[in-house]
Amino acid sequence: MAPCTRTETIVEYPNLLSDPDALEAHLKQATDAILALQKEEGFWEWDFESDATYAAEYIFTVRFLGETPNVELEQKMGCYLRRIQLPDGGWPVFANGPTSVNSSVMGYLALKMIGDSPEEEHMLRARKAIMAAGGAEASNKFIRIRLALQGIIPWDAIPLIPVEIMFLPQWFPFHLSKVACWSRTVIVPLAVLSATRAVGKPHGVRIDELFNGPPERVALPPRGPHHSIVMHSFFSAMNTALLKPAPDYAAFAEYYSPNTEYLASPA
Repeated sequence: MAPCTRTETIVEYPNLLSDPDALEAHLKQATDAILALQKEEGFWEWDFESDATYAAEYIFTVRFLGETPNVELEQKMGCYLRRIQLPDGGWPVFANGPTSVNSSVMGYLALKMIGDSPEEEHMLRARKAIMAAGGAEASNKFIRIRLALQGIIPWDAIPLIPVEIMFLPQWFPFHLSKVACWSRTVIVPLAVLSATRAVGKPHGVRIDELFNGPPERVALPPRGPHHSIVMHSFFSAMNTALLKPAPDYAAFAEYYSPNTEYLASPA
């Protein structure tokens, strides 16, 4: 594990609500500091920081595609992941938030992929936090998809996203034109990955130690407390019906050309 040299200083400010003059002075100081960092072109440039998932996504994608990792860059990401790890060992969704099993599974797997030993102190704390939150099988559907892409759990453990939704008429209660634009850029790729049951290049990294049982036996997630019994039963039945028989999407792949913007159906 490469040493991390970056340090941060946390400044504690007094409660200024009772002192309007001091509050005004601090606001002016903050405003001047921000304006001083503005580029001549008019914009600001800072490091893009997020929860553990963004750095983990990069590390996952490199291995999914079978590319050669940029070791120096990934070690910097490793430093960032260790730095934002909570005292209890997990990772939050937002700064100083509580441990999220989703972010924690992503952070743990990413660190293991770049070489952190599962026996290191910070990894042991992470494993303890994840198991206390129910284990990796308690992850949401998005994290399950990422685990399936890495070949860690089966695609049967994830509700199907049928690509046939592309053909639904606009009068149908659900249609992509009724979904936010950013959601479409998530739904459509995930539908393709779900249909093809894509699995990336083998990389040999597994996280069986984060599951309460064999990962290959992980089933569909149980009904959540916010789901009604009727709707959960309906979508579970739909999922079963769409999985059997599974469409042969490989037959369509022969007709796909990267130079076109469509997938031609066989004659």
